[in-house]
Amino acid sequence: MSAIEQRVTPAAPLPMDARQYAALPDPFPMWRGGQLHGARCAYETWGTLNAQRSNAILLFTGLSPSAHAASSAANPDDGWWQGMIGPGLAIDTARFFVICVNSLGSPFGSTSPASVNPATGQPYRLSFPDLSVEDIARGGYEVMRTLGISRLDTVMGPSLGGMVVLAFVAQFPGAARRLLCISGTAAAAPFAIALRSIQREAITNDPDWRGGEYRADAPPVTGQRLARKLGTVTYRSAAEWQERFGRAPIRADMKRHDPFASEFAVQGYLESLARRFVSAFDANCYLYLSRSMDRFELDAHGEPVQLMRRARLEQALVIGVQSDLLFTIGEQQALARTLEAAGVPTRFVPLPCIEGHDAFLVDLKTFSAQIGPFLNST
Repeated sequence: MSAIEQRVTPAAPLPMDARQYAALPDPFPMWRGGQLHGARCAYETWGTLNAQRSNAILLFTGLSPSAHAASSAANPDDGWWQGMIGPGLAIDTARFFVICVNSLGSPFGSTSPASVNPATGQPYRLSFPDLSVEDIARGGYEVMRTLGISRLDTVMGPSLGGMVVLAFVAQFPGAARRLLCISGTAAAAPFAIALRSIQREAITNDPDWRGGEYRADAPPVTGQRLARKLGTVTYRSAAEWQERFGRAPIRADMKRHDPFASEFAVQGYLESLARRFVSAFDANCYLYLSRSMDRFELDAHGEPVQLMRRARLEQALVIGVQSDLLFTIGEQQALARTLEAAGVPTRFVPLPCIEGHDAFLVDLKTFSAQIGPFLNST
């Protein structure tokens, strides 16, 4: 058995489940201390790895998505970036081998606070070690090593993923030829930290959270709903909310007759999204991932210009959205300047999308027009 085969955790995929699993080194040291045993990272792939193993794109996600970024034969359901990944699309799987990683700490297959601790036979819950953006980056690095890839064509990601790609090139110099950062940041801004702290408080102050020891059939639903609603409001712009909903009334089937019940369509929309999120996402995982974003600082690894110079990148693309409240256009511009100062040929694109932070999920045409040409350049 080859070294590569030994590093892959054998697992028969569930019906219509395209996930694969890479076993992480045991023990797996966490960046802020502690370690995991028997840990794994879930991922999905599209396209074909060439003979030189030089055409791989490693894609990191935002806070809440799984590794299912696009449909495939193994899972034909639409992914979170459907229309962006596929033959002839901006991320062209006729040319590239695309790997999307489920973040370490996320509940969709990778080891997380919801996973069973092999030392106790019980879920980790709050005994899970402190999670950092750096740990998520290392999980992705171990996936590429599992697949026998020594250097990526491109490492890329949006939102949290945009932070992870910076941690990736800082920790693993030379592991990627190009960097593509979408609405990321080298360090969380006070506004984003404040927002996420309130979201976490909504969960931890829910009596059903029970200090992280909630039952599977009784999660802190109220806290999670409020956290998701608050986040969703800031993922879009005020102009986009106005354009989509105005003052339209709530749907008749969503009307309630209790005091202060929701009256407007935008309230019904937020409630629908919140309930969908609660049904899919573990509360403790959310807390860990959210805090990891607040704590990330690229300069903890050294002076940023020197880090980017040491990364040996050949090209970079930094995309920001002018209406983004969470990861501001100024943060994107500062990152681009750091890359340029490091001698990396960098293109900075400030997009005028109305959709705010979530524009990369919504305005695929505008983002494709930037991502496709970058990836297809030499």
